Amino acid sequence: MGLFDSLFRSSEVLGIAEETLEFTLESAEATHPNEYMGMLRGTEASRLGLDRDGLVITDVLVIPGTEANSVSATVRTSQIPNDVNSLGSVHSHPNGVLRPSAADLETFTRGSVHIIIGAPYRREDWQAFDSGGSPTTLNVIDVDLPDTEEFFDFTQADIDEELREGAVERDGNTRRWG
Repeated sequence: MGLFDSLFRSSEVLGIAEETLEFTLESAEATHPNEYMGMLRGTEASRLGLDRDGLVITDVLVIPGTEANSVSATVRTSQIPNDVNSLGSVHSHPNGVLRPSAADLETFTRGSVHIIIGAPYRREDWQAFDSGGSPTTLNVIDVDLPDTEEFFDFTQADIDEELREGAVERDGNTRRWG
């Protein structure tokens, strides 16, 4: 089974890895007072030693060219790697508000889980939402993360196969979170 096969085999997101949540909280704090924004990527639970089908959020990808200020973050969707479409996004609200804005809701259609982190970026200062913007529970799972080098272990043939299978959704060139 290839990297892309494992990402798209199951769409159920079981939770977020403890280490990944800590990374997002630290990253949001480091970019304060500007917003932090990234795309969520997962790993098959079975590859993490869990006896369940589904994905665990293990990676946050910061997209090149993302522009951020204290009230929004803008990402060029053409820069988003093809394999993150099914999981969702994470971004911060420096004002501490843990609910999606109207701009956030417009972007939540891209993926199934969206996390908002609010100042002061403590362990309890985050909330997950579904694609409709309703709060949802996202379990924090203590697992050993896979090697990060594995993410880059794919070929043009892997990308071409995913494109043929319709894994890429085209819906514009930029998205704004805020």
